[in-house]
Amino acid sequence: MTNALFRDDFYLSTTEAIVTEIGQDGGIRLDQTCFYATSGGQPGDCGFFERADGSRVEITTTRHGETKDIIIHVPAADEQSPLVGEKLVLHVDWPRRYRLMRMHTACHLLSVVCQFPITGAAVGEEESRVDFDMGETIDKDEVTAALMKLVAENHPVYLQWITDAELAANPDIVKSKNVRPPVGLGRVSLVCIGEEAAIDSQPCGGTHVSETQEVGAIYIAKIEKKGKENRRFRIRFGTPETASAL
Repeated sequence: MTNALFRDDFYLSTTEAIVTEIGQDGGIRLDQTCFYATSGGQPGDCGFFERADGSRVEITTTRHGETKDIIIHVPAADEQSPLVGEKLVLHVDWPRRYRLMRMHTACHLLSVVCQFPITGAAVGEEESRVDFDMGETIDKDEVTAALMKLVAENHPVYLQWITDAELAANPDIVKSKNVRPPVGLGRVSLVCIGEEAAIDSQPCGGTHVSETQEVGAIYIAKIEKKGKENRRFRIRFGTPETASAL
């Protein structure tokens, strides 16, 4: 079992850890980590591990093992493997992680503006997508304006924890139709937006910024029809004006 420090501190980008196992595929397991593991549409972290002699082990991605409490760090090809029991200093690629945190929070804001069941989502560094179970048309500029209003109002973003049993007793708080929140660890994190979760509250194991203004300028670049009852919203950083100028 890996102590997933990122679950309680999204801004922790470096920490010490001890190697507990090296898999046959070279995957590195640690006693604890600040590297986010791929889940719920958000990519796993990359970065590097610093050894005592100053050398580095480059990490290309992070994923879960057989269960959610196992986290595996995938080294770059031909990297020299650390030793079991070795102490390392972990360094997350922070600029990339922070963009993903901003984007993931933007996806939550979009689910506030468009209150339809979510059928799919993927968080990216430059563009994210959220699919909704909806058949009606909607103006992307109006959605953009509503998103930026939430960003400008600078609502707090924070976590609350509930038990697996509490989630099972309240299934309607899950907005996604296809992706279930991570359970089996005894507790589930609710991402809350606004004072006393006045704007939103939904189960999510991803990483997020601490207030909505950190999201920055975002806009809906495109709304695609992916079926009679499915619309795909593409979110990008910046504004339509800056995008058209490129």
